[in-house]
Amino acid sequence: MQYGQISIDPEVMSGAPVFAGTRVPIQNLFDYIEGGEDLSEFLDDFPSVTKEAALLVLEMAKKSLTSEKVLNENFA
Repeated sequence: MQYGQISIDPEVMSGAPVFAGTRVPIQNLFDYIEGGEDLSEFLDDFPSVTKEAALLVLEMAKKSLTSEKVLNENFA
Protein backbone atom coordinates (compact mmCIF):
# COMPACT_ATOMS: atom_id res chain seq x y z
CA MET A 1 0.00 0.00 0.00
CA GLN A 2 1.17 3.51 -0.65
CA TYR A 3 0.17 6.63 1.25
CA GLY A 4 1.71 9.61 -0.50
CA GLN A 5 5.45 9.26 0.09
CA ILE A 6 5.01 6.32 2.49
CA SER A 7 4.97 2.73 1.31
CA ILE A 8 4.06 -0.35 3.33
CA ASP A 9 4.84 -3.72 1.78
CA PRO A 10 5.35 -6.96 3.75
CA GLU A 11 8.13 -7.82 1.28
CA VAL A 12 10.10 -4.62 2.04
CA MET A 13 11.70 -4.17 5.47
CA SER A 14 9.21 -6.65 6.98
CA GLY A 15 6.32 -4.25 6.32
CA ALA A 16 7.75 -1.26 8.19
CA PRO A 17 6.61 2.04 6.66
CA VAL A 18 9.35 3.25 4.31
CA PHE A 19 9.87 6.17 1.98
CA ALA A 20 8.23 5.13 -1.30
CA GLY A 21 10.71 3.60 -3.73
CA THR A 22 13.35 3.06 -1.03
CA ARG A 23 14.14 0.74 1.85
CA VAL A 24 14.56 3.67 4.26
CA PRO A 25 12.18 3.38 7.21
CA ILE A 26 10.16 6.48 8.05
CA GLN A 27 11.21 5.88 11.66
CA ASN A 28 14.77 6.83 10.72
CA LEU A 29 13.68 10.40 9.95
CA PHE A 30 12.04 10.78 13.34
CA ASP A 31 15.03 9.14 15.08
CA TYR A 32 17.35 11.71 13.49
CA ILE A 33 15.14 14.60 14.57
CA GLU A 34 14.77 13.17 18.06
CA GLY A 35 18.55 12.81 18.25
CA GLY A 36 19.03 16.49 17.46
CA GLU A 37 20.14 16.05 13.86
CA ASP A 38 18.78 18.31 11.17
CA LEU A 39 17.05 17.37 7.94
CA SER A 40 20.15 17.97 5.82
CA GLU A 41 22.13 15.39 7.79
CA PHE A 42 19.35 12.84 7.36
CA LEU A 43 19.26 13.53 3.62
CA ASP A 44 23.06 13.26 3.38
CA ASP A 45 22.96 9.87 5.11
CA PHE A 46 20.02 8.58 3.04
CA PRO A 47 20.53 9.94 -0.50
CA SER A 48 17.69 7.81 -1.90
CA VAL A 49 15.23 10.02 0.04
CA THR A 50 14.46 13.36 -1.57
CA LYS A 51 14.02 16.54 0.42
CA GLU A 52 10.49 16.81 -0.99
CA ALA A 53 9.63 13.29 0.24
CA ALA A 54 10.97 14.00 3.73
CA LEU A 55 9.07 17.30 3.94
CA LEU A 56 5.84 15.62 2.80
CA VAL A 57 6.20 12.96 5.49
CA LEU A 58 6.79 15.64 8.11
CA GLU A 59 3.72 17.48 6.82
CA MET A 60 1.66 14.28 7.17
CA ALA A 61 2.85 13.94 10.78
CA LYS A 62 2.05 17.58 11.45
CA LYS A 63 -1.47 17.21 10.08
CA SER A 64 -2.14 14.12 12.15
CA LEU A 65 -0.85 15.73 15.34
CA THR A 66 -2.74 18.98 14.89
CA SER A 67 -6.12 17.43 14.18
CA GLU A 68 -8.32 16.94 17.22
CA LYS A 69 -10.25 14.19 15.42
CA VAL A 70 -7.07 12.20 14.70
CA LEU A 71 -5.76 12.75 18.21
CA ASN A 72 -9.05 11.51 19.71
CA GLU A 73 -9.12 8.46 17.44
CA ASN A 74 -5.51 7.46 18.08
CA PHE A 75 -4.38 8.82 21.43
CA ALA A 76 -7.41 9.40 23.68
